[in-house]
Amino acid sequence: MDILKIENLSKVYGTGDTAVKALDDVSFSVKKGEFVAIIGPSGSGKSTLLHMLGGVDIPSSGKVLVDNTDIYGLNESQLAIFRRRQIGLIYQFYNLIPVLTVEENITLPVLLDGHKVENQHFTDIVETLGLNHRLNHLPNQLSGGQQQRVSIGRALISQPAIMLADEPTGNLDSKNSEEIMDLLKMFNKTFKQTLIVITHDERVALEADRVISIEDGRIAKDEVLHP
Repeated sequence: MDILKIENLSKVYGTGDTAVKALDDVSFSVKKGEFVAIIGPSGSGKSTLLHMLGGVDIPSSGKVLVDNTDIYGLNESQLAIFRRRQIGLIYQFYNLIPVLTVEENITLPVLLDGHKVENQHFTDIVETLGLNHRLNHLPNQLSGGQQQRVSIGRALISQPAIMLADEPTGNLDSKNSEEIMDLLKMFNKTFKQTLIVITHDERVALEADRVISIEDGRIAKDEVLHP
């Protein structure tokens, strides 16, 4: 079953002679529970693609369907709600709210939705991430690896259809990078969490089920590594 479908996606910045085509007629699909790495040189369009998949930036043309919902067919408020519920985002620089505790940062998407936190799900996440004894800490009291774990917890708390990670190990040393990738793979395999990782790190890409290479805004290669 395809959880994500991208159809003829394009993004053009500017107009006329100054127009830059960041994405050029990109199409692919991702199956539920798949782990896909998207790689490419700087300026290739991979970050633009991630922003389109996450509902953060509007395409010039084409469609993004997440769990059969055309996300750019939604109005602004509908898209914000859908993004909060169905798309988990993990950033290189964590993007935690500095005045909120670990627990508050993780549960924020659910509380913003006006829902109650499912206690068992929350407990399972924090135990798996090793954050049990850090719940009352603020982000500046944590290491980089711990902050990224909080970011992962926040992305997972709503049990999203897809999880998008933008260079999730780019700000970490090799030990923490390995631990973060082990956690992401565990959530992917054990909980069947669909995972899409943007990375320039070949070691990270080789961990994926499938690698999509982007060059000059187009798909240059789409290769299955672990069928």
